[in-house]
Amino acid sequence: MTGVLPYGRQSVDESDIAAVTAVLRGDWLTAGPAVAAFEEALAERTGGVPCVSVTSGTAALHVAYAVAGVGPGTEVVTTPMTFVATASMAVLLGAEVVFADVAPDTANLDPEAAAAAGSPRTRAIAAVDYAGHPADYPALGGVAGRLGVPLIADAAHSLGSTWNGTPVGALADLTTYSFFPTKNATTGEGGAVAVKDPASLERARLFRRHGLVRDPGLLRSPDEGGWHQEVHTFGFNYRLPDVLCALGSSQLARLATFKERRARLVARYNELLADVPGLTLPAARPGADPMWHLYAVRVLDGRRREVYERMRAAGIGVQVNYIPAYWHPVFEDLGYRRGMCPAAEAFYAEQLSLPLFPDLTRGDQDRVVESLRDILT
Repeated sequence: MTGVLPYGRQSVDESDIAAVTAVLRGDWLTAGPAVAAFEEALAERTGGVPCVSVTSGTAALHVAYAVAGVGPGTEVVTTPMTFVATASMAVLLGAEVVFADVAPDTANLDPEAAAAAGSPRTRAIAAVDYAGHPADYPALGGVAGRLGVPLIADAAHSLGSTWNGTPVGALADLTTYSFFPTKNATTGEGGAVAVKDPASLERARLFRRHGLVRDPGLLRSPDEGGWHQEVHTFGFNYRLPDVLCALGSSQLARLATFKERRARLVARYNELLADVPGLTLPAARPGADPMWHLYAVRVLDGRRREVYERMRAAGIGVQVNYIPAYWHPVFEDLGYRRGMCPAAEAFYAEQLSLPLFPDLTRGDQDRVVESLRDILT
């Protein structure tokens, strides 16, 4: 058997290495010019919406929820078809999570289900761009507007995606990103929040750096001395260092190339798997131009586990993304029960992610397709 083929992997080249080395040879390892440069480069890909870099996608969600006013006595409406952090960060702020079902074709939050889940206690609606396909932000924005709450986009999968020509990052009030190695661009570990409202942007920046205030015009004791700084509201140390921001800027310079490569791989999967029985291939709605993060098929007839185990035994690292968030024991212990979101649970029962990353070769892809075909035909 040849080596194990992962379902996702970073693409790092000599330009990335040179960018990181340049920072290591410079004067700033953190809180320096590479941070601002990365945030500016990211904003160029969010339709000009300013961005605040942080240490992870989870930290980005924490910042977004805090800025939105999520806390005790409030509710967050979100999808169960996501990594647990989309929900857990709201719970850790004291809110109650209300899970709404997904659209069967995209596995994204269903606007009608989100509307039905809303209440006077709703403080935010949080959508997730599953596999890189943008959620229906026009419809979800209408729901959020009627409730008078911000719309949050968990865009961990979708940096580089657009909806009717508008980039993800400009479609919601707050948009969170992840730069984990398997994502569309990486900083090793890292994340960011794109924030439309200027006042919310400043709150996000303060929350990211302990709540520290240094502007003399805002200090309560401005005559204390040149060293003086104050904390007016509590925050965290979520600063992404220069060395990782330099990697991020270099990665963003290749984002269009990454997108084109992923699109070609998805098109080739679609062609090669079109006649394989027992599969449903990923859907793309009119107006959506996804930056495909996952190639998520549905394995029919109750054969998902068999296919998963046989593909893994063949050295092909297929993955399941994700179990419905409320199935985790931590949510079961809070009283959540299976059966709440039947479309999400039906999707989970069949979902399987095939390997997809920019450096996946035609030979690797042929190996995946041949193994899958041998199992299902």
